[in-house]
Amino acid sequence: MTTIAVLGGADGAITTLVTARRLGLTTLCVDARTDAPAVGYADEFLNVSTRDVDQLAKRLSRRTDLAGVVSPASDVNLPAQYQLAERLGLPSGLSPQALRASVDKGYFREVCEGLGLPGPRFAQGSPAAVRVAARDLRFPVMVKPTDSSGGRGISLCASPSDLDEAIAAAVAYSASAVVIVEEYLAGDHYAVEAVIEDGRVVLFGLGARRLTEPPHFVTMEHTMPGGDPALVARCHEIIDRIVTTLGYAWGSLNADLLIDADGRIVVIEMGARLGGNGSAELLGLIHGIDVTAAYVTAAVGRRPDLAATSSGCAAMRVLKTGAAGKLVGVHGLAEVRILPGVVDLILAARPGDHVEPYARAGAKLGYLLARADDQPGLERVLAEVDALLRIEVEPVA
Repeated sequence: MTTIAVLGGADGAITTLVTARRLGLTTLCVDARTDAPAVGYADEFLNVSTRDVDQLAKRLSRRTDLAGVVSPASDVNLPAQYQLAERLGLPSGLSPQALRASVDKGYFREVCEGLGLPGPRFAQGSPAAVRVAARDLRFPVMVKPTDSSGGRGISLCASPSDLDEAIAAAVAYSASAVVIVEEYLAGDHYAVEAVIEDGRVVLFGLGARRLTEPPHFVTMEHTMPGGDPALVARCHEIIDRIVTTLGYAWGSLNADLLIDADGRIVVIEMGARLGGNGSAELLGLIHGIDVTAAYVTAAVGRRPDLAATSSGCAAMRVLKTGAAGKLVGVHGLAEVRILPGVVDLILAARPGDHVEPYARAGAKLGYLLARADDQPGLERVLAEVDALLRIEVEPVA
């Protein structure tokens, strides 16, 4: 049997593990947490931190069946993916520049500036350095860990008096303790999912994002396609330029965009990997391609089939709660799963689990994927889901 190593056991790895097994691969999940949500979906489990690359390389080098290594839906594990592929001679389309752009938001801003793309004024550095540099920025500002994703540690600061608390929140989610402060930009939010082959974007999807209210701005829903053909084409061209500049040879790409009041397209950040929360699956649903299967196939050194077979509309909706407490249950699951147009429903929480309000991606209870031939049909499917699904939480006493 041929084995693929999947770095990280968060819920974003579940689809990759299931798909790899369906393709006939043995799956090895790597995580420091024995109770990570995706662990139970893997054939084998390696209880090692993905940050301990030396130990990982030592353990994995003993295997003669390892064909590839991936880091789905996680920028944090991309450095380990890159280093393991280099050390063990495994397939990799990542360039050093594409890796850095995924885990260093300040560097990515510089890449965009070099291409003449619009973006916010920003400052990046240690907590002490950004406290000083932020004085020259226009408030409100966004404060983020430079090397994290999924809404972790992100805050909106209305004034300098809020900075200390926001910086502390960002540092809590940063392995490097480096923080980026960006001038806040208002506009419509979008997400990109793309597949790169031979250094070019060959499959592209633009999704409209619906976010939680400030200060966290976490994705609640993606709908794809999320714009008219002209906007999709403009965004495609911009992402293609970024991919070329970074020397990204092949793989998946996820990016967040904003269209401001003047119609400028601002690329906020990117990750050289599959998008999380089902957003990568949306790309496949609108083109009739199993994008996760293509991702896995490329990772083990085979060329995937990327010929589109259909078109349509698709949506990802996060399952969430607004209250902290014990999850009693998600009612209506059986009825929702058999609805025409519902493609998948993945739960990341189980009855009895402690749950919290949805202020970061990791606090979701799960997500739902739906597809239809057109937007009105998609809206009908989602309305049926809303009528059937009920989340019950026992509040904290």
